[in-house]
Order: sequence, then C-alpha cells, then structure tokens
Amino acid sequence: MRLPRSWVAAVLLCLPLSVLSVPAAHAVSVQAVQIAKYDFEDGTTQGWGPRGSGVAVRVAPDMAHSGSDSLLTTGRTETWHGATIGPPLEKGVTYSVTAYARLAAGQPSSTVALTVQRTPAGGTTAYERVGAATVTDAAWVEIAGTYTYAEDSTELQLYAESSEATGEYYLDDITITADADPGQSGVTTDFESGTTQGWTSRASASLAVSTAEAHGGTASLLATGRSASWDGPSLNVLGKMTKGSKYTLSLWARLGPDTASGELGLSVERRLAGTASYDRVVAPTAITAGQWVQLKGSYTPAYDVDFLSVYVESGSGTFPFSIDDFTLAYVPPKPIQTDLPSLKDRLPFDVGAAVARAQTLGEHGQLLTKHFDSMTPGNALKWDATEPREGEFTFGDGDYLVDYATEHGLKFRGHTLAWHSQTPDWVFKDGDRDLTATPQDKALLLKRLENHIRAVVGRYKGRIRTWDVVNEVVDENQPDGMRRSPWFLVTGYDFIRTAFRVAHEVDPAAELVLNDYNTELPRKRQAVYNLVKKLKGEGVPVDAVGHQLHVNIEQAPASEIEKTIELFAGLGVDQQVTELDVSVYTDFVSTYTTVPAEVLAQQGYRYKEIFDVFRRQASRLSSVTVWGLGDDGTWLSSFPITRLNPPLLFDDELQAKPAYWGVVDPSRLPPLTRRLDAPKATVKIDGEREGQWDLLPDTPIARVGDLAAGFQARWSPAGLAVLAEVRDPSRDRSDTVTVRLGGTAHVMKRDGRARWFDTRAAKSGYRVEALLPAGAALGGKVPFELVVHDAREQVSWKGELTLTPAVSRATARRGTPVIDGVADAAWARVPEIRTSTWIQGTTGATATVRAMWDAGHLYVLARVTDPTLSEASPNPWEQDSVEIFADPGNGKTKGYDDDDGQYRVSFSGKETVGGTFDAFAIKDNLTSAAKTVPGGYVVEASIRLPTVTLAAGSLLGFDIQVNDATAAARTAAVTWNDASGRSYLSTAGWGVLELIK
Repeated sequence: MRLPRSWVAAVLLCLPLSVLSVPAAHAVSVQAVQIAKYDFEDGTTQGWGPRGSGVAVRVAPDMAHSGSDSLLTTGRTETWHGATIGPPLEKGVTYSVTAYARLAAGQPSSTVALTVQRTPAGGTTAYERVGAATVTDAAWVEIAGTYTYAEDSTELQLYAESSEATGEYYLDDITITADADPGQSGVTTDFESGTTQGWTSRASASLAVSTAEAHGGTASLLATGRSASWDGPSLNVLGKMTKGSKYTLSLWARLGPDTASGELGLSVERRLAGTASYDRVVAPTAITAGQWVQLKGSYTPAYDVDFLSVYVESGSGTFPFSIDDFTLAYVPPKPIQTDLPSLKDRLPFDVGAAVARAQTLGEHGQLLTKHFDSMTPGNALKWDATEPREGEFTFGDGDYLVDYATEHGLKFRGHTLAWHSQTPDWVFKDGDRDLTATPQDKALLLKRLENHIRAVVGRYKGRIRTWDVVNEVVDENQPDGMRRSPWFLVTGYDFIRTAFRVAHEVDPAAELVLNDYNTELPRKRQAVYNLVKKLKGEGVPVDAVGHQLHVNIEQAPASEIEKTIELFAGLGVDQQVTELDVSVYTDFVSTYTTVPAEVLAQQGYRYKEIFDVFRRQASRLSSVTVWGLGDDGTWLSSFPITRLNPPLLFDDELQAKPAYWGVVDPSRLPPLTRRLDAPKATVKIDGEREGQWDLLPDTPIARVGDLAAGFQARWSPAGLAVLAEVRDPSRDRSDTVTVRLGGTAHVMKRDGRARWFDTRAAKSGYRVEALLPAGAALGGKVPFELVVHDAREQVSWKGELTLTPAVSRATARRGTPVIDGVADAAWARVPEIRTSTWIQGTTGATATVRAMWDAGHLYVLARVTDPTLSEASPNPWEQDSVEIFADPGNGKTKGYDDDDGQYRVSFSGKETVGGTFDAFAIKDNLTSAAKTVPGGYVVEASIRLPTVTLAAGSLLGFDIQVNDATAAARTAAVTWNDASGRSYLSTAGWGVLELIK
C-alpha cells in the first residue's frame, strides 16, 4: 500500500500512534502527542481554506520550508484575512503550536500571527493569540506558542493573520502537539451545565436543554423541528478518534412529547475534501414510549478524514426526541495471542475472513495475517459501493483491500456481482419507471449487468481469482425454486446466464461461484442443486457452489452439512464455505446480557463438529471463510434484531474462544453438560422402531470417521427406555453401545440381546433398544451418557435428561371444510382435543379443538369458552385469540424453520402470523373465519402446507394456544401440549398430529 508523504491533521488523528513516532499504542497515557501536521507535500491544502472575502489559498510548489511545497495566501484586504482550518482542539488540553512563515517576494515586513477563534457556550466570540513573529521575504521564521481553553465552545478556527492587510505569505510545517492523547481521552456530555455541550443541529432541528426529562441528573437535550430523518443532534468528534483504534459509543434516547413510537439510531459522518460518507454505529432501534433506551455500539475509524461527527437519526419520520448521557470511550487494545497455532497451518484448505478496511488496521490486521490466508470484502465490492450511479464507478475501498491482500500474500474472494440486495434503485428503473418483463427492459437490464461486470471484474483481472457471481438467487418456497427478485422478474434465468458468461469472458482464469444460504437445509439444498445442474447442463460456466452456512449452536445438524457437500460433489463443481458463523441463539427473539460460559462451550463443540465435516470433505472443499474476524465486528449484532451475539472464533478483544479451540485443538475445549428432554411413555423393547419413537426426531451424535449415531429416551415407572440408531457400515466384534446411568455402565453388543435390550440390523448399521433401571419421576433429572464404539472410533453424548410429560398425540381426519366460522357436518366425526396445559394463570378461557386435512392443507376448528372478550391491548397476543402452531416436518427444533408457523386469529377475526424473520415464507398460508357465539367464539382456519406431501400416516408438529384477555392485559393462556410458554420461539415442545383417513 502506497502512503502519501504527508498528512493533514485529521489524517494524523486517524492513524495508529506508531505512525506518529510516539510510545507504543498500548500505553494508556501518552505525553507530547503530535496530533496534527500540515506540510502540503501531497499537493492539497490539507483542509486549510480562505478566511475573508476574496482570499485565496493554494499549494505553492516553488517555495517550502522543507520538502517541496507550502501554502500560499493571497487576495487579502483586511488584517484578519488569511488561511484557516477547523482545528481538532478540545477544552482542558494544553497544545503547543508551531508553524513556519515567509512573505512572498517584494512584500514589506509584517507581523504574522496564529490565532484561535471560538464561541463559548452562552458567550460571545473570542479571538485568542497563540503566537506571532516578525516575518520578511528573506527567510522562513518560526511562529510558536501554547494554547488551552476551559469552556464548552463551538465554531473553533485556527487561522493565520498579518499586520499588513494586503500582505501575501507562505505557511509550512504547521504542527500541533498536545499534553495528552485526545484519541484516548474520550468524550462525555450530560447537559447538566445547561448548555448543548457542543451538540449542534445537522439541518433545521432546534436543540434545547430541557429539565422535563432526564436519564441521569436533571437535564437532557431535546430535538424538535426536524426536517428529515437524518436531521437532529450532531457532535463534532474530529480528533477524538484515532484511525485503527476502537471506540464504544453510547447514549440514551427517549421519544419526545406526544410521540407514541419511533426508531432511533447512532451514525457517524466523515468527510475528506468535501466528500461525505456515513457509517452506522447502531441501527435504528425501536424506542418504547415513555422509556429511556440505550443506543450502544462500537466504531473503528478506518479512513482519512478532515471532518468527523456522531449524530442521532430516526429510522423514518421527523418526530421529536431527547438524548442524554452520551459517552465516547477509547477501548485499549489487547495484543493478539501470538503463541496460538495459526488456523491456516491446521487446516487442509484455504481459510479466510470477511473484512472491511477497519479490520486491516492494528491488532485486527495482525490477527488477519496470522490466522488467515484469504479475505473477502464484506461490502466494498457490492454494487452500491462500486457503481452507486450508472457509469460512475468508485473503487476506493476495493482497491485498498485488494492492494492489502496482495501486499500481505492473501488470496482474495470477490463478493458479489449480482444480488437482489444492496443494488441501487436506478439499476431496476428507466427514469422514474420500474422495469418490467418486456423485451426492451430485459435488454436494458442485462446490458447494465454486463457493463457492471466488465468494469468490476476487468479492474481486478488476475488479482481476484474467485468471484461470487450471483448471490442468493434461490427461494425454495417458489414452485420453480427461484427468488422473485427484480433480476428474475425482468429477465428470468438470463441474468444468471449473462453474469457468468460475461465474468468468464472478462477473466477466463477466475473461479466463478454461485453463492447461497441455507444450502444445509433439505429443501433449499435440493433447489440450489437443481439450479446448478440446470446451468451446468446449458454450459453456463459455474465453477463452484458457495455454501454460506449462517448456522446456530443447534441447527442444522452437522450431518446435514455433510449431505450437502456430498450431493454437490456429484455435479463436478468445486465447493466453498463462504460466510460461516455460529449464532448463540436458536431463535430470532431471545437475547443475553452476558452470554453464559456454557453456551460459549457449546459453540466450541459445534465448531468442532462442523470442521470435522470440512476435514472429511477436504477433497471437495477448496476454502472456508468465516464471516468476520472477531465478535466486535459481526452482522449478527444487529440482525435479525439488535442483541449481543458473538458468533465467531475470536471475541471482542480478538482473543481465542472455545470456538477457536473447537477448530484447532478440541482437547482444549471445556467440559460440556448437554441437556435433553425425555418424555413419559411406555415402549416395547424389541429392537423395532415403533410409532412412539417417531413423535420426536433422534438427537444426533456427530460423526467421527464412519461412525455416527442418534438416540432418544423415554421414561416410565418401569425405568428409562433408550433407542439408539447407529451408523456403522463395518461390522466388528467390538461394536457396542454403552449407556451410563448413576455410575453403572450398561453395555449392549451389536449382535446381542437380553431381557432388558434388543438389537436389529438397520440401514448402514444397527439399532439398539433398551429398558434401564432408573428412579423416574416427572421433573426428575437423570445424569446420562451414551457411548458408541467400533474397532477404530467412538462417539458419545454426555449430559442430563429431564423427565417431562408425554408428548400429546392427536389425529386429524381427511376432509375439506368450508372456512366460514360455522362447523360443517364433517367436523362431527373428527376426534376432539382440549387445551388444559396452563402457561399463565390456572383458570380462564379454554377451547375444544378438531383438525382435518387434505392434499395441501391443515384445517382447524376451535370452540373457545370465554364469556368476556377484549381486544383493548394493541398487542395481538394480549387479545382474546387462538394461536395455531404448525410444523410440517415435525422437526421439534429450538427455533423455527422457515415453513414453521404461528397463526393467530382473534375473536373478531384479526389475523397475525409469526415465523422466521418476518414470516416471509408462510405469511400468506392462513385463511380464517371467526364468529362470536354465546359464551365465547369459534375460530375456523385453513393453513396451506406447500412444503410437504400430506398423506395418511404423516406426522405434523402441532399445538394450539388460547389467550384470555381482560381489558388491555392477557390474564391467562393455555395450550394443548407445550408447557414451556415458548411456543412462539421454539417448536420443540409442541405436540404431534397424525393424519388418518
């Protein structure tokens, strides 16, 4: 990377301290810190501008105190006219300022002075001399002085003036040092002084200190009269952040008077030479009316700037709001652990990380080059970054990152050329008109795509050897498996064909990748496979498939990841894992204030299981990229909600986590106690898989070598029943399953049987069923270990079983009712179930429920007994309503798959649907009717289930919940089976519905 020979003030302020020749970056206190130097050697004015009408400042290459350039000021007509800059000064700090001045040839001797102009809060503008000297045209003269100020002030300017009103002069080698490092001292504003403490409006917003509300103390800052979502309070923090250093920013926000709802976020505006850019620190977050909500995030400056501010904005709207107790705090970095094994030295494939410019600096850059041999830009090469306006290409970040990779010997993955997201609106428009599927619009859109790819791939030909050509083009919920993006709606498959064709023409040596997420899930896996097979059959140059693998600590099983790699191997394409991370959550709602150590340990074991798959499949897998360097820079901190979510191998301080050891050396993982529910049931011990075992999925034990297993447990007064399905294709005398209960080992041989256990041959292995003595009672906890041995390997599960109630099981008869809230005669022959599992309260509204099915639908009829009905609460779950839970695959997962649904119908017929993200895959599946009847109401519903083939004998995950409202509050809730109160988050506790004729 080529660096300019000199630095403007803000550039220096945004560089690591080592560049400034000061003590080590880890020092907490630094004396005589050089915070700015202006030497004009880069050919720019480095932020200096004219002060006064008619004044001009320019770089003069014919005169210099050192080097070859200086700054010349001309056109002055008043003594106070001259050159000026907004200096990075703060109150309470003592600065030393030096500069060298010389008059232009023929100018009479005069006094040249450096002066600071500032306006104290609530006061009048002050002009304060820093230093002065008599200057001539014969030689350079030093001007030096010290400066400090004590009050909150705005409109700071450092400027040069002359006693000769029309005198022309040169300035060079202007240096500002401080007695403390402002990049480490932080900022705090609490408005207790009664002033805005430096906060100013970004546009027309009115800012006023108010004592009506306060988070801490007695005062806050109220913003009113806003003209746009981005208009509001802004604080100049130029000089308070050092390039490559990490900072936490926090403030408390509250909605203004008469504002019922709104979202507020925290952002940074940075500028260089008049070009503005914006970085989000905290995404717009819902602010609860009447409450203070903290907005907190971290930020690492990564760019040269001459303007830097933090500001508060709304997601939309111009409502008033208050802020209080703002802090900007420097985070002292920890050195990376240099004694750790490097990831790249322990893996049989390339290992990469997704990075932005900030992650190439300081400790982040050290971590990147130590552990990784590949890098992917998170956003720098996406369409919105490279071609924000048609034909106007911006490659600043892309060039920087590719140069960095080249300089440090890292391979580079280009991400991404065609995607439905982060593509500017203009791409899909003709003027103000949206493009449609006409031949003319199709030709226009494909030409834009071709032009874009030729420009981007052409720029980096030979330097970027792998490209994610198309990204996330598959939607398994569509009949043809294709996402209905503007690309597809206008061009069909041709945008994919065009993208690969053009990329190959531009750089025939580059590896071209089709990249998508959820390929580890069966339906998505098959849909992506079908597309790649189709494209390959047409001769489209798809060289590789990218599996994103955004997974969590529970799902999807490692075995499903392996099935995906094995399936695509049949297409003869390379495979890459492109965006790996492991969320600590299994749902989209839960949040930790501190992630428990046990959860981080579980994450470590999860990484082990996944990388065991990768190692086994190394001949089919060329690279694995994790989606970030450390937990301080993950997209999951704000998606799908803002929460603490550390999904990567290194923590916020870039220190190794159990996740790292799970990849590098699993023997270093901490012990883990797993937990599993064992429902009540009586089973026959005969080695056969009877229907009881099909109510729940087997708990998988990750594969080692060719050995793998899954198991379940049930309890009854007779003891603990265990079923183990073992995958072990090689029969051996040492093949055994051992269950340890209460210190006693129960060993079952592959070919053995006894009164208490039986075995049967099964596909690729064998099945063991046993009844073991155990003190069993509802709610009991049973220490449990299951170990499967063969001649070479063993796999095991160790943890604790919780003895739970039996899984409720009901039947649904075939039939197709009319959905009108009136029970057809067909309902009379359907078995009835009742809600009786209380999750809130012990009495209240209940329901009798019946179910039917046909080739594509589940039908539910619920008669609710509830004499007092209310929809007074704005929250639908606090209204009198029925919730139907449907899991077409009966997966019993600690979260929702995208075809799992929560379908709510109120007594008046209001529908709400819950599922993954915004329930995108199921939100149109519900048709319902509701009628009030004496003593309650009736809900009749049809739920479309397009992702499964329904037939007699099919099992659906199913539950139903009745919410009982009194006025504006929910006072009771009852379900059929799930006692956890978490049906809206997890399908694991739902009952089972069997379809019969």
